[in-house]
Amino acid sequence: MSHHVDRIAPAICLPKVTRLGWIGTGVMGRSMCGRLLDAGFSVTLFTRTPEKAQDLLARGAQWAASPRAAAQVSDVVFSIVGYPEDVREVVLGEQGVLRGLLPGSILVDCTTSDPALAIEIDKVGRSHRVWCLDAPVSGGDIGAREGRLTVMVGGDDAVRLALTECWKVLASNVVACGPAGNGQHTKLVNQIAIASGMIGVCEAMLYAHQAGLDLEKTLAAISPGAAGSWSLSNLAPRIVNGNFSPGFMVEHFVKDMGLALLECRRMRLSLPGLELAHSLYESLQQGGHGRLGTQSLVLALAKISQSPWPKLDPSQIP
Repeated sequence: MSHHVDRIAPAICLPKVTRLGWIGTGVMGRSMCGRLLDAGFSVTLFTRTPEKAQDLLARGAQWAASPRAAAQVSDVVFSIVGYPEDVREVVLGEQGVLRGLLPGSILVDCTTSDPALAIEIDKVGRSHRVWCLDAPVSGGDIGAREGRLTVMVGGDDAVRLALTECWKVLASNVVACGPAGNGQHTKLVNQIAIASGMIGVCEAMLYAHQAGLDLEKTLAAISPGAAGSWSLSNLAPRIVNGNFSPGFMVEHFVKDMGLALLECRRMRLSLPGLELAHSLYESLQQGGHGRLGTQSLVLALAKISQSPWPKLDPSQIP
């Protein structure tokens, strides 16, 4: 028997028609929600820190007292929160989204979270006759602001297609990754690829500085060639300018790498590059820098060499 028979086909998502719920207004969530508001969607939002939502409320979003309350007046709810335990609370908790959504509604969790939790949410959603997608995003603060995110979608393809008008506002790349949980697995692949790459970018900048090179000219020389990467183009200039504000926070990257390492243990896979990056970023977090951007890895590497990074705004360091 098809497992779809008990659920109402998802409605096509349209501005001025579809009611959106939004849970979480951090670095990326705030910009994503703002873009949907600007595109003409009505939004009811909940976030743990109401101050972070003030600009969105001023622009027409409605406030809800809980994720459940937001879901009760929404056709589609997006969530993007910090950690798997936060996802569990806002989705599966007593005041969670799945307690409020009507049959046929859609939950889209954009948090980078645990693949097993995504599968569990899909199963619980099914029992509520609600469609659930795990749809973690990549592209950082810039991608969120400019609507150029990559979305890695786990779950039913018809639901992904029903959300086309939302994806147009948020993303430049939306990939169907397979059944529930596969969106999360794909995002962890993304984070694994970034992890060792960030070590390379930061070590390259340290070497250039120590060799007395002009850092901006060095970047101009190496960025277009084989060394080129998103991190080199977008984060290395921040390193050069001593800008360690977060496009993506160290503490969230540590969480993501930890999730990947848990999956590695489950799959009996050894990834020494990931393990090294995780340990270096953990030391950065333990040094009080968890809320800086991932490019601040250069500070941990500079400390190992006892060679302080030259451009450092003390006000950025907790």
